[in-house]
Amino acid sequence: MTATMDGNRNSALLALWEDGQALSPIDRSLVLCAWARPELDPEQLARLPLGAVNAALLQLRAAWFGSVIELELACEQCGESLETRMATGDLLANARSDDDPATVDVQGFLFRLPDSRDLAAITHEPDIDVAALQLLQRCCTGKTDDAGIALHALLTEAGTQLESADPLADLRLDVACHACGHHTPAALDPGSVLWSDVQRQARQLLEQVHMLASAYGWTESEILALGEARRAAYLDMASA
Repeated sequence: MTATMDGNRNSALLALWEDGQALSPIDRSLVLCAWARPELDPEQLARLPLGAVNAALLQLRAAWFGSVIELELACEQCGESLETRMATGDLLANARSDDDPATVDVQGFLFRLPDSRDLAAITHEPDIDVAALQLLQRCCTGKTDDAGIALHALLTEAGTQLESADPLADLRLDVACHACGHHTPAALDPGSVLWSDVQRQARQLLEQVHMLASAYGWTESEILALGEARRAAYLDMASA
C-alpha cells in the first residue's frame, strides 16, 4: 500500500469514526456495512437480512483488522475471566449464499427474514417475548387458508426456523470455563466488534497526529499521508 493510499484510508477511518459517534448501534452497523457493500444504497442496505449485514461486517473486519476475533467474558457460574478466539472464516462458512430475503413457512404463516429496520423497531421493548412477537408480526407476509393457529403460539418454532434460514443473523457462542467447566453463552455482535476496532485505531491515529503536530508543526493531512513505517520512525524520534 502506498503512502497516499494509506493516508486516504486513515483519513477515511477517522471520518467514519467521527460520523459514527452520534449513531445508534444499528445505524452504525449499516454505515460500516456500506463500506463492505458500496454497490448498495442505504435503502438496500436496510433491507438486507441481518445475516447478510453480519457477513459483510465480518468480511470488512477481516480485511481491516485481521481474521481472528477475541472475546472476553466472565463465567456466569464462578465469575472466572474467560477468553475465546475465533476465525471469521469459520463464522462465514455458515453464511447464506445471497441477499434474498427468502420466505419461511411455519404452520401456514409466511415470514420473510428480519432486517435492520425490524430490529430497530423492537430494540427499545424491554419484554423479550413481546419483542419477539412484534418481530414476527413485522416479518409476517401472509398466511394460507389452513393456518389454524394464533401467531403468538408460533414464537419458539418460528424463531428456530428463521434462525436456521439465516444462521448469521444472531451469532451465539458457547464458552467452556477452564476453572469450573460450566458453559457460558456469549453473543457475538460483528458491528460492535468492528466498531471497537475502529475506535481503537482512530484513537491511535489521533494520538500520533497530536504528537507529530506538536513536535514538527505538521497538519493532520500531512501526518496521515505518511506511510506507517515513516510515521513510526518520526514518532520514535519525537518521543526520544
